[in-house]
Amino acid sequence: MEKTKGRFAGTVRVGEKGQIVIPKGARELLKIRPGDTLLLLADEKRGIAITKDDVLLRQFEAILGPENET
Repeated sequence: MEKTKGRFAGTVRVGEKGQIVIPKGARELLKIRPGDTLLLLADEKRGIAITKDDVLLRQFEAILGPENET
C-alpha cells in the first residue's frame, strides 16, 4: 500500500458478507473515525467512489450557497 502527500492507493478484499475494510492509511488521511457516515456512489461503468458525507455537503454549499441563505 502506497501513501504519498495527500493521496493513498491500496487494495481491499471483499469479505463473504460484501464488506470491505478501509485501510488505516486512507482512514488517517481522510480523518475517518468510528461512527462517521460515509457516502458511497456507484456507477456501472465508472466504478465506486466513497467519501465522507460532509465533503459532499461542502461541495453543495459551494455551488448552491449555505442552506440558510435566501
